[in-house]
Amino acid sequence: MVKERARILVVGGGYVGMYTALRLQRRLKQELRRGDVDITVVTPDPYMTYQPFLPEAAAGSISPRHVVVPLRRVLDHCHVVVGEVVAVDHTTRTATLTTLATEEEGRGAEHLAYDELVLAPGSIARTLPIPGLAEHAVGFKTVEEAIGLRNHVLEQMDIASSTRDPAIRDAALTFVFVGGGYAGVEALAELEDMARYATRYYHNVRPEDMKWILVEAADRILPEVGAEMGRYTLTELRRRNIQVLLETRLESCVDRIAVLSDGQRFPTRTVVWTAGVKPHPVLAATDLPLDGRGRLRCTAQLTVDGVEHAWSAGDAAAVPDVTAQEPGTQTAPNAQHAVRQARVLGDNIAHALRGEPLDTYAHSYAGAVASLGLHKGVAQVYGRKLKGYPAWFMHRVYHLSRVPTFNRKARVLAEWTLSGLFKREIVSLGSLEHPRAEFELAAGGKPHHNPSDDPKGSS
Repeated sequence: MVKERARILVVGGGYVGMYTALRLQRRLKQELRRGDVDITVVTPDPYMTYQPFLPEAAAGSISPRHVVVPLRRVLDHCHVVVGEVVAVDHTTRTATLTTLATEEEGRGAEHLAYDELVLAPGSIARTLPIPGLAEHAVGFKTVEEAIGLRNHVLEQMDIASSTRDPAIRDAALTFVFVGGGYAGVEALAELEDMARYATRYYHNVRPEDMKWILVEAADRILPEVGAEMGRYTLTELRRRNIQVLLETRLESCVDRIAVLSDGQRFPTRTVVWTAGVKPHPVLAATDLPLDGRGRLRCTAQLTVDGVEHAWSAGDAAAVPDVTAQEPGTQTAPNAQHAVRQARVLGDNIAHALRGEPLDTYAHSYAGAVASLGLHKGVAQVYGRKLKGYPAWFMHRVYHLSRVPTFNRKARVLAEWTLSGLFKREIVSLGSLEHPRAEFELAAGGKPHHNPSDDPKGSS
């Protein structure tokens, strides 16, 4: 029994935020029914994005709406507030947040009181002060970026097929990806696979006309799958005429010219930045203890170290790995740990409210899987190494088992089945990004958006 009414605030609607709230719904079902517990989830978006499916969404293998999970449907016993927490004063247990309503009404930020705090805002793209990066690059963390990038790649192929200017054609068909981790390698591999397939419908664009370039500052790619599988991935990408430049950095992309640290210059209309992430800025706007990398210092019970009634997990938290042999090791900031930590986190909050002992998070790293395009992949799971079709199949099976809700699993499986029976869809819907542009022109006005200002080059 919860001794008194508890107000639980969950900041963030990603892996940790959604799964923690979902776990709390199940563990505190009776308390929620009696009104002894109130759960509020504050999130910038009303959905959770299953990021491992973003490359397949960009390639057209999965519909964008099946990559996201609507929070209001899943968290039907929680109060979902679409807004953003900008500061937390845990001494007074008050969070400061802005919502769509506060912006419309022109009033200041709201203050929300809580008893238990789950701080799981996730991470944002880690960028560097590279000239031209903010103006011309695009990230790959959201479903909007994934679909925008798909539209953009197909639009560049349209430009190349219709121009007579060789310089414009060369820049349109040059695609530069910065970062050799999961996001960069999978996004590049899936989009290259899609673009190569699409060339059969262009009479004057061939696969060998395109330049796909992966820039990585380290001496290897995909460190998550191990050295041997990383070397296999490198060989596989180069076999597909993808330039993989190791120990190389992007120095500038001013005027849509990618300048690399080795002196190479590539005129390009496409620069995709996937070179790591950093903790969400809201963590610095709290009075909670942070480590040297800006993450919350946490215990193995997922409490914030030295602070009562504060919890965290996932990318925002530095959680000790109790299964590691070396002392001081922390769990990797990936989806595998985030989902499992969220379950323990939800259980521990229920334990704390009932005065029960807390559980310790302990999970040995199972391995990693990565897709390299249709029927291609690499995997290292429990010490076993797979590549090619078996790894690709395991990638799909694993992520299908992890995507939330049976409804989402069924829809994804149905789409995969249909995509195996029919040809790929290669339609660009770039107009979705600026739906009012045509009407504004028809009404005699000037479009609010200037296509030449679009960093992705979309029209």
